[in-house]
Amino acid sequence: MTLLIKITLIAALILSIIIPFGAFLLGEKSKGRYKTALGVNVFFFFGTLVVATIAMLACPTETAAAGEAAATASDSFSTGLAYIGAALSTGMSCIGGGIAVANAASAALGAISEDGSILGKSLIFVGLAEGVALYGLIISFMILGNV
Repeated sequence: MTLLIKITLIAALILSIIIPFGAFLLGEKSKGRYKTALGVNVFFFFGTLVVATIAMLACPTETAAAGEAAATASDSFSTGLAYIGAALSTGMSCIGGGIAVANAASAALGAISEDGSILGKSLIFVGLAEGVALYGLIISFMILGNV
């Protein structure tokens, strides 16, 4: 990637951190400012992620020779997609596992507070919810093993 693209991506990443804090601090003092700051943060973060992905996949490597450029670009494209797939499988499974653990753990705490004898059963359900994140991690290792 050229230096200009690198500087642009670094600036966009820094702005994706600074701008939501400004939206939070300078926004109206209401309950909605948390959602506004989170929305701005998500917008800028994923926007930066999309721009970085496009820049990474669009620019061939600078060290490739002219005759090997087509094969190298194809290989780097497939390798880049494998890395994106591994990241998505890990990230999405961890998000799903976190949501499952949050729901299972809060229900388990409520049930344990009423009847303390069901502690073991409730821990099993919370542990099963954590397994979802491990499955995504295993899939990402399998993807990276084929790169």
